[in-house]
Amino acid sequence: MANKILIIEDEEALANVLEAKLKKEKYEVNIGYNGEEGYDLIKAWQPDLILLDIVMPKMNGYEVLEKMRDESIEIPVIIISNSGQPVEIEKTKKLGAVDHLIKTEFDPKEVVEKVRKYLDRQKGGNFSDYVKIEKKGVGGIHSLKILLVEDDEFLRDICSKKLVKEDFEVYEAIDGEQALAEVEKIKPDLILLDIILPSIDGFQVLAEIRKNSDKKISRIPIIMLSNLGQDSDVKKAKDLGATDYMVKAHFTTEEIVKKVRGIINKEK
Repeated sequence: MANKILIIEDEEALANVLEAKLKKEKYEVNIGYNGEEGYDLIKAWQPDLILLDIVMPKMNGYEVLEKMRDESIEIPVIIISNSGQPVEIEKTKKLGAVDHLIKTEFDPKEVVEKVRKYLDRQKGGNFSDYVKIEKKGVGGIHSLKILLVEDDEFLRDICSKKLVKEDFEVYEAIDGEQALAEVEKIKPDLILLDIILPSIDGFQVLAEIRKNSDKKISRIPIIMLSNLGQDSDVKKAKDLGATDYMVKAHFTTEEIVKKVRGIINKEK
């Protein structure tokens, strides 16, 4: 029996493209062209997975997620949105979404891969959700190496894809210990460093890097990328040697890339 995929999307052209691609992969597909219609289909049709837009008439994506949460409807939801702002990603995650795709940065093939991933998870499929340390991008001879230290899968994936698209060679770590090991191994050109991390927090990672005896490591530009926006946190990071500090909720991925480029160009 084919899995049922519900697309809740008011852009008819995009909905139709996704429908055609998913049907080609032998999924059963239904479309709700606004939030209200989509929610009615969730109740009546009981899909196995939902692709959900945020900005829609009658009921937006947040409201759909809230109603699903309030009624204990546990169906995987992948957000498809025009926004790549970390604050939106964080909000949808808290409301129960399992992943987030930016419309301008994905193709239908990637959507199918995400759909398959989460349907496999429901069936107990074995695949790695959290990559311990991962390298992305082709990394040509002139590619600059960025180490992205972030334990949130949503944000890590979004930022990584954006950086790879901008021709950076991206390495990832999901906790402080892995970050320090990777710094020694690859000596990145710049580090994007979260503060709240498992094992060792970002402040400790920053301090360890700055006191490293190898000057190629101790002088690596480090941008703190955190949800903590209090003046005391910013001051602590700067006192420990952070190059810059960005509050996730205040910046888009495009602005993060712009900041990375600006700092790297200045270092040259």
